[in-house]
Amino acid sequence: MAESSNSPLAGKRVVITRAALESSELLEMLSRSGAIPVLLPLISFAAPESYAPLDAALLEWSRFDWVMFTSAYAVQAVMGRAARQGRILTKNAPTPRIGVVGPVTKDKAEKAGFSVHHMARTHLGVALAEELGGSLRGKRVLLPRSDRANPDLPSALRKLGAHATEVTAYRTVRPSDADQEKLAGVARGEADAILFFSPSAVHSFVELSGRKQLSILQDRVAMAAIGPVTARALRELGVHRIVLASEPNAAAVVHALESRFAKHP
Repeated sequence: MAESSNSPLAGKRVVITRAALESSELLEMLSRSGAIPVLLPLISFAAPESYAPLDAALLEWSRFDWVMFTSAYAVQAVMGRAARQGRILTKNAPTPRIGVVGPVTKDKAEKAGFSVHHMARTHLGVALAEELGGSLRGKRVLLPRSDRANPDLPSALRKLGAHATEVTAYRTVRPSDADQEKLAGVARGEADAILFFSPSAVHSFVELSGRKQLSILQDRVAMAAIGPVTARALRELGVHRIVLASEPNAAAVVHALESRFAKHP
């Protein structure tokens, strides 16, 4: 990592569109580079409108062949609900095999006590189906996810002949009033870079600020995506100059931003 006085990020206001709890390493690395991190969580999480589908899935836990976690928060939501019911998911036999989308989710799952059997190489939800392929035929697969989760994974699983059970483990909700005020400033261009960590964050920005504003901002602000799915969401909304991190981790994000600002200060 470059010293703060030499880094192309020195003095740059970098907006992080997720919660501080998920961004501690990134905050530290940006600060060390001399950047000015601005926390602006565009999505936050809440309990599902009904726990009934998740509770039913937890009752049947040992009967699933696979459980696929497509976010770290899904792990947290499932473990939290199980704990409230007095259930221990990681010790009962037989236990399902666990699939995850990337290193952050893998780390969360392992810290919760799970053994991770497969991590998607391309860090996409649908890649869990594509990479496991025909081995999933006839298998029962549980997908505890957000109410706004991308439908590609359950669709791909069913095409492979798996029996996919998708349940809402948590809801994705809008930012607070205070964060919406901060967003208004960002939408006016009071930032040098915006980091998007999920399609939901991209869609939340557009819902609150407008698609036209997103398009205008790309001429004034570096738009960074953490992964190809998020980049695709930006492209679908008219953003074509995207900073794409090579890996979904803090070091890769900072490196991508430093490379961008070194070329275009």
